Amino acid sequence: MKITNRHIRNFRTKVFAFYKTQGRDLPWRKTTDPYKILISEFMLQQTQVSRVIEYFGKWIKLWPTINHLARATRSEVLMAWMGLGYNTRAVNLHRAAKIIIKDYDSNVLEAVECYKEIAGIGEYTSRAVRIFAANADLVTVDTNIRRILIHEFRLSEDISGGALLSIAERCLPKGRSRKWHNALMDYGALYLTGTKTGIRPKTQQSTFFKGSDRQIRAHILRTLLLQTSSLSELYNTCSVEEKRLLRILDKMVHEQLIAIRNKRYQLKE
Repeated sequence: MKITNRHIRNFRTKVFAFYKTQGRDLPWRKTTDPYKILISEFMLQQTQVSRVIEYFGKWIKLWPTINHLARATRSEVLMAWMGLGYNTRAVNLHRAAKIIIKDYDSNVLEAVECYKEIAGIGEYTSRAVRIFAANADLVTVDTNIRRILIHEFRLSEDISGGALLSIAERCLPKGRSRKWHNALMDYGALYLTGTKTGIRPKTQQSTFFKGSDRQIRAHILRTLLLQTSSLSELYNTCSVEEKRLLRILDKMVHEQLIAIRNKRYQLKE
């Protein structure tokens, strides 16, 4: 369909009306601190909002500023993250904090604009932090927003990311980017859901955890948070064949999550 200015005005009105009456009260929406927004964006990757709410408050109490986080040890950071899953996010966040302190004088907004230089911060996170912290007139398209645009404007599910960004830019009400993106995310999460529309996400994350590599990785990290371990000690507690365990351990070493010293595995600081 041809997207007219009238379509866009009606679309904005509908989304803002929904947000006014049914928008979610989320703790990271009560701040414009770029650091706190950055924390929320890292946590929200592949994790349910309800779980992030619990962890976000505890995290901010532990490390209220990026300087506090940068001074923490990796063990402390991983311990606080345990339960959120995808633990490399915690490691990348900790590394990012150290880089932002060292190279950007603690200026998170300046740092996220140079996101290609910081592991763990991609274009989506860079845009999101600037939108929610500084109300920047930028657009970002997550799974919810992608689904909304496809449904609202009857687009092909094969539409390219660049084409979607162009449409999102036309829909953006200038000067209201923060509120607009919050509204869109709630409209997609609470009303125009994947079940309702039948529109599938571009990438599907596996929800299977028991017996998965993710579960084994989490077990290894929990063990190494308490003490160093040999391969045989890990093998005895992981209940997985040795070849698979070695593959997982090798990958974790490559990712610099863990290290080997004197034939014992330990967290890499």
